[in-house]
Amino acid sequence: MNILHTLAKLAAILAGLLLTVITLMTCASLIGRNLLGSSLVGDFELTGLATGAAIALFMPYCQSVQGNIIVDFFTAHMSASRQAQLDRFGALLLALIFALLAWRTVLGGLNSFNTHSETQILGFPEWTVYAAMVPPFVLTTLIGLGQALFGLNSSNSADAAAAGEVHA
Repeated sequence: MNILHTLAKLAAILAGLLLTVITLMTCASLIGRNLLGSSLVGDFELTGLATGAAIALFMPYCQSVQGNIIVDFFTAHMSASRQAQLDRFGALLLALIFALLAWRTVLGGLNSFNTHSETQILGFPEWTVYAAMVPPFVLTTLIGLGQALFGLNSSNSADAAAAGEVHA
């Protein structure tokens, strides 16, 4: 689980860097549009593509540190062991959903590649975004499976506290 957690951290750092580059590009485009009368061509396309990839890259870390919102209204009165069982079941369900997402993203990427699907303005190949989303989806699946098998406390609990787990 420590290796998966480290990979999740690296994916989150990559997502943060990607969003930083997109933010700088957007600022440059706005400055160019408002001061120079010309903006970067295709900035909206690149923003959308990069944001999709970044969201996928944040998913493994969110699951690793148990950063998802937990609604414990119905389970607050249950014993800690019963809550742990339900958490493990939830992690299993999440793993299954992300396995499905990874599979469908692979198929979508292959379809995009085979049809030569590109963005309208820049002609950027869309399959590359699908390809960027598959590894974090697989990593999230593996983290969820590990948590289902070994318990959620097998992840780095110090990072979970730092992430500020939310209970409603």
